[in-house]
Amino acid sequence: MYKKLTLKLDESVIQYAKEYAVECNSSLSRMVEDYFRNIISDKRHNRRYSPLVEELSGVISDSDLKNIDYVSYLERKYE
Repeated sequence: MYKKLTLKLDESVIQYAKEYAVECNSSLSRMVEDYFRNIISDKRHNRRYSPLVEELSGVISDSDLKNIDYVSYLERKYE
């Protein structure tokens, strides 16, 4: 069941948040709900990292880190 929630925020914050939501193909309501869900989940599970960081952890193995060419490639890619 959904209920209406009224928030008071700075007007410029609202405008930027709406623009960001459009860029992410989402709604402002959905973004706020997701944010609250993450806070609740973090508290329940004592997470130390964001969900994205947890999802990406383990993608690069220790042997990849020893490969200097691969590390250099990743540094250039994500500059």
